[in-house]
Amino acid sequence: MTMRPASPDDLETIVTLTSAAYRPYSELFGAPPMPVTEDYAPRIERGEVWLCEIGLVVVERHSDHLMLFSIAVSPAFQGAGHGLAMLRWLEGKAREWAVPEIRLYTNARMERNIALYGAFGFQETGRRPNPYRPGWTLVDMTKEINAA
Repeated sequence: MTMRPASPDDLETIVTLTSAAYRPYSELFGAPPMPVTEDYAPRIERGEVWLCEIGLVVVERHSDHLMLFSIAVSPAFQGAGHGLAMLRWLEGKAREWAVPEIRLYTNARMERNIALYGAFGFQETGRRPNPYRPGWTLVDMTKEINAA
């Protein structure tokens, strides 16, 4: 899998892919999850969006951690391990950038994703109300990255 930084020309692809990947959760929640409503133009400009032929990763780079905002796999490719492959890629980026930790937050009702992150070595660090979506609960998770 080859990941590349997104360009402004990729905006429509990013929006379409994200909406399709999160559609089951939009239906479950009765409203779209935050990645579906995100304005990706500024994230593309900051170099936070990475694409490959089957999906994308949106990651914020901080001095002491990476914040995984979204990982989305095209529905045609879901269930085949591509999400895990993108997580492995992100772990490699964390090592390359000498960042000791990857953090993320996800909706408490996204149980399949929480299990996937847990199987990949993420630890739950807490739960909190979603400040932008009353009644929704966020699950915070982190994974320490060992130097290569």
